[in-house]
Amino acid sequence: MKDDDGSIRLDQVDLRILARLQADARATNQELADAVGLSPSPCLQRVKRLEKAGVISSYHASIDIAKVCRHVDVIAAVTLNSHGLDDFLTFEKMVMGMRYVVECTKVSGPIDYLVRFVCPDIGSYQMLSDELLKLGPKIGNLSSYIVLKSTKPFKGVALDDLVAPQPRSMLRLDSAAKTATRQVE
Repeated sequence: MKDDDGSIRLDQVDLRILARLQADARATNQELADAVGLSPSPCLQRVKRLEKAGVISSYHASIDIAKVCRHVDVIAAVTLNSHGLDDFLTFEKMVMGMRYVVECTKVSGPIDYLVRFVCPDIGSYQMLSDELLKLGPKIGNLSSYIVLKSTKPFKGVALDDLVAPQPRSMLRLDSAAKTATRQVE
């Protein structure tokens, strides 16, 4: 069901379905239905409705790339010299065509984009950064940061808190954060 602004209205069962799929997108419909307290048919109908509405946009496998191959993971902060619509579109088009770019985010503040590269080696990243710099005067600054360790990789968002935000004092810490807090004290 959609609200007046075109957004889809989600209930607690929908949120449980989404949370479970974020944790394990390979769960069978039966496993998903059992986890959220529905029978399989209504559960599948809800999943299909969430897919059709674009709430579930795709399913992915999370791969531990370090177990597959050697690589270099680089986050680049990019600042454009000028901020015309064409400048942004040119940059975004170039980045979309770069094979080793796995993520590009336009941000506010003193930089314009954060671009994440996962390359076979530092030489491959060097070639890509040189390609970006070929945009010439459009690129004002390119700062590269090699990722040494990912301490909390993306595993999904806290839907229950985002959909119905809690006051700051009531936010829950996950068990790892609670343990870390106790160790610091």
